[in-house]
Amino acid sequence: MSAALHRVPAADIPSPHALPGFAKSTVDGFAVRAADTYGASDGLPSYLDLLGAVRMGAAPTVSVRPGGCVAMPTGGVIPDGADAVVMVEYTAETMPGTIEVTRPVAPGGGMVRADDDVAAGTVLVAGGRPLRAPDLGLLAAAGVTSVPVHARPRVAIISTGDEVVPPETAELTAGQVRDATASALAGLAIEAGGEPVIAGIVSDEPGALKEKLTEVLPSSDLVVVSAGSSVGARDETAGAVAAVGEVWCHGLAIKPGKPTLLAESNGVPMIGLPGNPLSALVVFGQIGLPLLWRIGGCPTPPVRPNVRARLSRDLASVAGRLDVIQVKVTDGVAEPLFGPSALLSVLTSADGYVIIPEPATGLDAGIDVDVTLYP
Repeated sequence: MSAALHRVPAADIPSPHALPGFAKSTVDGFAVRAADTYGASDGLPSYLDLLGAVRMGAAPTVSVRPGGCVAMPTGGVIPDGADAVVMVEYTAETMPGTIEVTRPVAPGGGMVRADDDVAAGTVLVAGGRPLRAPDLGLLAAAGVTSVPVHARPRVAIISTGDEVVPPETAELTAGQVRDATASALAGLAIEAGGEPVIAGIVSDEPGALKEKLTEVLPSSDLVVVSAGSSVGARDETAGAVAAVGEVWCHGLAIKPGKPTLLAESNGVPMIGLPGNPLSALVVFGQIGLPLLWRIGGCPTPPVRPNVRARLSRDLASVAGRLDVIQVKVTDGVAEPLFGPSALLSVLTSADGYVIIPEPATGLDAGIDVDVTLYP
């Protein structure tokens, strides 16, 4: 079942039976009739006859009658006649076969009933929500060892630019840069349940990108193009994408990431990202990840953890534009991190990010902000 972690079930999975399936003790102690303990105290304890003991993993061989009790281990099956378990800390064996109880217990105390965890037929895990570790445990407890899941979306990642070389290139010549964006995008795709396919580096030669797109589209569920930084390279990307599909928009009111291109070809979404690594990763996090989750059968992406922190300085913005600001959080203070969009170190130093929404013209120092944390 461990292979199902973070996979997205294709349908609701009901429980074939109730869990835990039998009434059991949640504490070490004694199974009792709760009424026999009412009024018990240190000064005036209740005295009960010890009738026997329950063994772990076995059905009780004794029942509880009025004025009696049965020794219980945590997880043991509640014997007939008992409706509560008093903790061993509130008991003492004053003489062989007699148990002194110094605290009352209410009906249902110290135990769970047969269907307290899950009733038969109840949904164990919902379709369309990625499986977490506790989900795997609950499925195992119910005896469910296989789950139908959505296929991992295949994400073709294309890098472009004559200056871009593979990461394994040992020595760079003047003007060359190693392809950092593809590896980072692949990591983000995996985080969102995708299966990244590094499709290689395409030169700025006219027609090369169109040829690569034609090659990868039939076997992909999402195509991501990391475009060159120059205006000419961006124009080549837009032209190649338009030649194989329909462009939805070219340019977004977001910073960083304004040059982003969104398109589609025969039902396969395409995202053209800025060439600068920081811009590419930020905009893919805002647009690509939710899209990828939806393609993978999860209509509502998992919510990332966030914290409230005090903003250390003023942040300016422009109305009508969404700003994504990287921050480092220390002792409840969010410190914005700035740098050119070509610098990945800004992202690696950040604990998370703050959003300045489109209507705002900035955020004031000293206010509390929501910081979305990185995994």
